[in-house]
Amino acid sequence: MKKAGDLLSSFMDERVLKNAQGYSELFNSWASIAGESAACHSRVRELERSILLVEADHPGWIQILQTRQSELLKAVRRRFPDLSIAGISFCLCRDPLSFAAPRDKTAPDAAEPDKPDPETTANVRKKTAELYETIEDGNFKDALKRLERSIHEKTKKGK
Repeated sequence: MKKAGDLLSSFMDERVLKNAQGYSELFNSWASIAGESAACHSRVRELERSILLVEADHPGWIQILQTRQSELLKAVRRRFPDLSIAGISFCLCRDPLSFAAPRDKTAPDAAEPDKPDPETTANVRKKTAELYETIEDGNFKDALKRLERSIHEKTKKGK
């Protein structure tokens, strides 16, 4: 009796299998390429005609990813040279809820989502203020602050 792998090998040549493995690795490695925080809000949707399509759950994340587009493209090309990726395109996800990881409500250390840790909140605010100080372009800084307020307001409404 033949193994399933032997049967598949007889149908597909080694090159096709290698390409399939490359695609699979590309989709699974997005977190290590983009970083955990970006990967929580984005994912590889498809690779078509040498363009990597990445979808994000919010326009703000698309903007953040676009500012890192060349860096991300270099990382993807370096890691997957056989895929001949020519560029990266970003789009808004139609189902942003699919990004949310399911919470284990029974876990004893699971924090209440509407009760943030005051120390963590203070640290985030301090780091955010420090980051704003490094931005020289006033218009860009104002746009980021408006985006931050908008996200904060939508988050409050969702609770």
